[in-house]
Amino acid sequence: MTRAALNILTVFILLLSRCCDANRKLLVFLIDGFRYDYMDDLKNLAGFREIVENGVKVDYLTPDFPSLSYPNYYSLMTGRHCEVHQMTGNYMWDKDTMKEFLIGTNSDSRLPMWWDGSEPLWVTMQKRGKRVYMYYWPGCEVTILGVRPTFCEEYVYNPSEKNLTDSMENALNMLKSNKADMAGIYYEKIDVEGHHFGPHSPEIQRAIRSLDQAFQILNQKIKEKNMRDDINVVMFSDHGMTELKWMEKVIELDKYIDMSHIIKMMDRGPVVSLWPKQDKFEEIYQNLSTVDNMNVYKKQEIPDRFRYKNGRFVSTLTLVAEPGWFITENKDKLPFWKNGTEEAEGWQHGWHGYDNEFMDMKGFFLAQGPDFKTNFRSGPIRTVDVYNVLCKTLGIEPLPNNGSWSRVECMMRSSAGAVRAALIYSLLLPLLMLMLTR
Repeated sequence: MTRAALNILTVFILLLSRCCDANRKLLVFLIDGFRYDYMDDLKNLAGFREIVENGVKVDYLTPDFPSLSYPNYYSLMTGRHCEVHQMTGNYMWDKDTMKEFLIGTNSDSRLPMWWDGSEPLWVTMQKRGKRVYMYYWPGCEVTILGVRPTFCEEYVYNPSEKNLTDSMENALNMLKSNKADMAGIYYEKIDVEGHHFGPHSPEIQRAIRSLDQAFQILNQKIKEKNMRDDINVVMFSDHGMTELKWMEKVIELDKYIDMSHIIKMMDRGPVVSLWPKQDKFEEIYQNLSTVDNMNVYKKQEIPDRFRYKNGRFVSTLTLVAEPGWFITENKDKLPFWKNGTEEAEGWQHGWHGYDNEFMDMKGFFLAQGPDFKTNFRSGPIRTVDVYNVLCKTLGIEPLPNNGSWSRVECMMRSSAGAVRAALIYSLLLPLLMLMLTR
């Protein structure tokens, strides 16, 4: 082989390597409680509109059951159903150790038993020598399978708009400077306002407009930093929200059963976990089976479609309310407030957690960047599908999961690296062959 041919071959290999092993960067936003239709009025949401026009929007994102936060946080980042990754509620109880998981706020919530059921994406990244920066993301402060992210700004309740914009700036800087390969930002305001005031309230509209302004800043920062061709941005929510009519639709358990026969009750609302005393189990079950606007399931009778019943922390009886209904022991034990007329009102006007096929529980998904098509509308996807999309943009092999690649493949454009490689191949191969035949 001549020196010229050898030089061409060397350049050819180097260019192919650069194309196929591109240093992809990923910025992920988890927007808690953002319902699929909150951005329908795109003409008045310039930040969202620019992302939609430059990227991909799905019709809606179906959460895992129960349509609560922690179960879906983990389904999004593992691609696995709740009964597989074991994070089956915001409130869980382990009957063997008597330990409780209380929406991540108590010290026992950091125990490996809750988290080590599956490996989330940020742990996989760290294991592979990649660097992950996470801002306010629930669970980033926990050591999972012996690993923590490179950086974790620990969760605080309801991070402010300034927290959001500061974390966006920091994340972009870390990605731009190659100090991070992936960054994740969690934002809770939409969920908080949806709970307090309801999904149709002026307050939720103001929160959406505020978030849109933050995304306008994000879009501008990406341009200023010349990162449009180097970064994929993926946004999604964990669930939606539905209206709750407090004084009309409350199911009070103590009107049907003797609560002293219950060993443990976890959570209140759409899904409640009960562990009755063994000798009272059938009596409790039969009495609750007569209650309107609620289904009661023995563990093995939970519908297969929920992908829930095989979870380690699933209770012996699970109560599931019909949409808009709220289950509690007794409403007098709930916090209420007085309005100007001294009428008692519920402290919440929106809720989630119901059957995940109920449309109000659906979330959203947007993505833009070099790996995504532009101005593309995709059909519905599921929470467990998101993990495969994230892995694809990062160029890593996903772990075994319950997601469907066929549901998300349509939103991906042919890898920019693969396109460049094909172009270089077509240009250089004839020249190389000519040199080799001399």
